[in-house]
Amino acid sequence: MAIAIRQLHKHFVGEVSGLDLRKPLTKAEAAEIEAGMDKYAVLVFHGQDITDDQQMAFALNFGERENPHGGNITKQKDYRLGSAGLNDVSNLGKDGKPLARDSRVHLFNLGNCLWHSDSSFRAIPAKFSLLSARVVNPKGGNTEFADMRAAYDALDGETKAEIDDLICEHSLMYSRGSLGFLDYTEEEKQMFKPVLQRLVRTHPVHARKSLYLSSHAGAVRGMSMPEGRLLLRDLTEHATQPEFVYVHKWTLHDLVMWDNRQTMHRVRRYDQSQPRDMRRATVAGTMPTVAQEAAE
Repeated sequence: MAIAIRQLHKHFVGEVSGLDLRKPLTKAEAAEIEAGMDKYAVLVFHGQDITDDQQMAFALNFGERENPHGGNITKQKDYRLGSAGLNDVSNLGKDGKPLARDSRVHLFNLGNCLWHSDSSFRAIPAKFSLLSARVVNPKGGNTEFADMRAAYDALDGETKAEIDDLICEHSLMYSRGSLGFLDYTEEEKQMFKPVLQRLVRTHPVHARKSLYLSSHAGAVRGMSMPEGRLLLRDLTEHATQPEFVYVHKWTLHDLVMWDNRQTMHRVRRYDQSQPRDMRRATVAGTMPTVAQEAAE
C-alpha cells in the first residue's frame, strides 16, 4: 500500500496512511515521510500499536537520538521506561501509578501545558519529536500545535523588520518559573543555564521563515526584561490564534510527529488522577540557531 498524506488544517498537519510503523522503513519511505514533515510540519499516524524499540527505530530514520540529559528533574533511579531511550511524558511514577499532585516531578512536568518547542533550552535544539499514545486519559489531554511559519507570514513588514535579527535566552527555569516553580538545586540551576536562540528561524530545506517562540524564552538580548517579555507575549498571542492552531484529540495508539523548528505545541489540562501514558522519541538537531556565548 502506497503512502498517502491528507492535509488536516488549512496551513499544516498531514494524516498519513499506508505505513505500518512496526516494520522497518525503506529509504524511499523515510524520504517521503521527511518530505512530508518539511511540508506539513506535523504528521499524524493512527493505529500504530508499537513497542518502545519500534518507536525509536522509526525515529532514527530522521537523525540521531537526542541525549535526554538536562531536560528534566527526574533522577535516573526513578526512571519508569526501559533502555530504548524514549522520553517519559506520562503522569506516571516508576510504580505505574499517577504521580501525587504535590510530587516535585509532577509540578515540574505541568510546564508542558505551556506553549513550547521541545528542547529550545538546549544550545542545539531538537529537530523532530514523535509522541506515541499508550494509555489515553479519558478527560482532556488534547495536544495543540501552532504553525509558526504561517504565524510569521501573517506579521506586518514593520514587525518582521524589528524581530528578524533578535536573539532570545531560553531556559527551563523561565517556563517553570512562570507557573511558580522556583525550587531548584544548585546542580539543576547549572544544568538549566540559559542558552541563546534566534527569534526567527529559516528552514534548511524550503527556506521559509518561522517564529521561534517557546515558554522557555524569557529574555530578549538588547531589551529590558519587561520589554522583552512583553514582545514575546505579544508574538505568542499572535502565533497561537485559532487561525494557526490544530487540536489533536488522542486515540489509543496514535503517533504524532512534529518539527520543532516550524511549530510550537502544548498539552491541555487533564484528569491527573487517571493514567496518561505518552512516550516521546526525540530526534536531535544538528546545529545551533546562533553562536553561543555566556547568557548571564
